[in-house]
Amino acid sequence: MKRLVFIFVCWLNCSYIGAVAQEIPASTLDIRILESIAETRTVPQTQTFKVLSDINNYVQIAVPVGLLVAGAVNDDKIMRQNALYVASSTAVTALVNVGLKHLFKRSRPFKKYPNFISVRTASGYSFPSGHTSSAFATATALSRAYSKWYVVAPSLLWASSVGYSRMYLGVHFPTDVLAGAALGTGAAFALDGLKR
Repeated sequence: MKRLVFIFVCWLNCSYIGAVAQEIPASTLDIRILESIAETRTVPQTQTFKVLSDINNYVQIAVPVGLLVAGAVNDDKIMRQNALYVASSTAVTALVNVGLKHLFKRSRPFKKYPNFISVRTASGYSFPSGHTSSAFATATALSRAYSKWYVVAPSLLWASSVGYSRMYLGVHFPTDVLAGAALGTGAAFALDGLKR
């Protein structure tokens, strides 16, 4: 029951952020942050953030598959269980994310503000950030399963970098990324009972 309440609270938080984001008028904080990030773009940074964004989906698959394979090879039931926990956290996040995108139908920054120049274009709706939510779901679940600093620090650095990359590339507003991080983290905490 506690987990259902937690998921509901996460959903409400994302819904509140989405409702506030929908009301933000032109040239306010959300777009100003994106414009200030755009002013700092360099060719090396752009290449780095493109790569981070592109390989995110592979990381979401590689982490639980790696845990599952290592658990099978070493006959480690705990590791196999943790693979299920990480995969489930990411899958639940993806499902909720799709629902929220269709609920809010927020346009991408480069569509809402035609004068804003993005590095990339993306299809679909903007809120919340799917890349960010999946990165934070994986990072949080992995950190909860293996709570050593050398797992937690790189995991959260990775997830934060993915979130920043989505703003840097101009495909998400800061509130999209904030809601994505909350959603992914919340899903991992809500499914905490799956870890060993």
